[in-house]
Amino acid sequence: MRVVVTGGTGFIGNILCRELSAKGYQVICLTRSSRPSEVSGVRNVVWDGQSSSGWSEYVDGACAIVNLAGDNIASGRWTKAKMNSILNSRVNAGLAVSEAVAKAKVKPQVVIQGSAIGYYGNCGPEPVNETSPKGDLFLSDVVEKWEASSISVEKHGVRRAIIRTAMVLGNGGALAKMITPFKMGLGSYLGDGHQGVSWIHIMDEVRAIIFLIENEKCSGIFNLSSIRPLTFNKFADSLAGVFGKRVLLRAPAFAMKLLLGSMAEELLLSGQFVMPVHLISAGFKFNYTEIDEALADAVER
Repeated sequence: MRVVVTGGTGFIGNILCRELSAKGYQVICLTRSSRPSEVSGVRNVVWDGQSSSGWSEYVDGACAIVNLAGDNIASGRWTKAKMNSILNSRVNAGLAVSEAVAKAKVKPQVVIQGSAIGYYGNCGPEPVNETSPKGDLFLSDVVEKWEASSISVEKHGVRRAIIRTAMVLGNGGALAKMITPFKMGLGSYLGDGHQGVSWIHIMDEVRAIIFLIENEKCSGIFNLSSIRPLTFNKFADSLAGVFGKRVLLRAPAFAMKLLLGSMAEELLLSGQFVMPVHLISAGFKFNYTEIDEALADAVER
């Protein structure tokens, strides 16, 4: 059983590859690095991030492709060049997956297409689910094009599941950048703090992806997000509480916009209360449903 993972050396992909290997899968990890994998059962294969050259042979007869590739959206101010990179890195990866599937004589059983809850835009206090409309932010447009980039695999009879992922709690991602200030008692509320924070523990994220690989009836859109979203104010209080601290600071919205521009508006001051309706209906069970428990475990990691 072979699984090809794009973005396999990233925060989510790295742990996914390890868990797939532990379950007995042969894992092909597509990466820009030429370093060999240190995980038994995982083989690193170099690729350029935008074509099927050099790895399409591994798709032939594969069990699944998991497409997680894409530029880090929080790694710098959103200049025009950065925004183009955010979009193009995702679309090009999806087109490469489509190209590889088209070439395969024996098609893979499923493509898991990475995506994000940014699709819903800034939703206010009302909860959203997989049937909710697209938002009107930059990331909403990115996600729409990202998801569409691999749609052609369905014409080849390949099942496709789209995973709209919330903020992932683990040793990496957004949480990693918050830990130091909160641990020092310098954590801050952002803006009015009423924006929704939808989250998922890293192990539930990985378990959900494997669940979708292994359940042949699962196709379409799935929100990978905990059943208990909360406001940023409550999230900040919970994170501070892990370190026995309190939140005493508040970063004004105008200052954040001045410093970070549209990145602050979309990533930090906007939010959604996302519900994983389709995932729950498919029978998936979350191991982490309480934010305090999830944060404590994620920080320990």
